[in-house]
Amino acid sequence: MRILQLNGRREHDVLKGLAAGVVSGLAAAWVMNQFQALWGKLTEGAERPHGAQSLQQGSPEHGIGRELKERGSDDGEDNAAVRTANAVAELVFNHKLSESEKEIGGEIAHYAMGAISSAIYGVASEFVPASTVGLGLPYGAAVWAIADEGLVPALGLSKPATEIPMNTHVYALASHLVFGLTTEVVRRATRAVM
Repeated sequence: MRILQLNGRREHDVLKGLAAGVVSGLAAAWVMNQFQALWGKLTEGAERPHGAQSLQQGSPEHGIGRELKERGSDDGEDNAAVRTANAVAELVFNHKLSESEKEIGGEIAHYAMGAISSAIYGVASEFVPASTVGLGLPYGAAVWAIADEGLVPALGLSKPATEIPMNTHVYALASHLVFGLTTEVVRRATRAVM
């Protein structure tokens, strides 16, 4: 589906923007994981375990977290990505995840979030080229603010942002800036090839 830009000088391809967004989001989610592993080694002397993409841990007392806790499916140590996978498995498929399934599910949720948010970004870049200004850093900051600081706590996938230590907020923001930068660099390269 091709759509003409308002000034009529350049065609935009929504499907190409979508595809470039998905590819860049998957790559950026992987780079984000590598950054977090490195951060963990440098700050704690040990690599973070897989599935630790979001350090928003601890059982929330509302929303999805409360529902999972009442079902006995949340051990309080799950992070937001694992809690999301757990919620989908329990609330949609009526399946309780094993510990190994939780790890895999958390990774799937992390990569799905990267692909979906970057798909939206990829499409937006086709219509509003200014959305790519700042090499994706504003995009990464927006994903952090909207998702990590807003939606995730509001849905009960983590404790409220006010209960999370400041160093975790800094870590999460830095991780999302890496995510945004990687998304834009890979999106541009992918889109250029298309």
